Amino acid sequence: MSNNIIADNQPVLVQLEKGKTYQFCVCGYSHTQPFCDDSHLGTEFEPIYFTAEKTEQRWLCQCKQSSNQPYCDGSHKAYSEDDIGLEAPNKDDSQ
Repeated sequence: MSNNIIADNQPVLVQLEKGKTYQFCVCGYSHTQPFCDDSHLGTEFEPIYFTAEKTEQRWLCQCKQSSNQPYCDGSHKAYSEDDIGLEAPNKDDSQ
């Protein structure tokens, strides 16, 4: 597999705590979305580690296509319910 899995076609609002480090799932396989549960083991994917700068609610990406991961950039709007659980298309592919 060369592309990650679309975990959902909408972001999730999460409460982040200032100074806490999180592991954001990049592969799309995690059962604890949007966070990593080590489901990527054996793949080329690695989670993104990030530390919250302040305590706040933030929208985190679940389509795994955001150019601003772990945060949502609206990329999920390109995917339907039918795309959830499928491998994402190559970003270089023409539509």
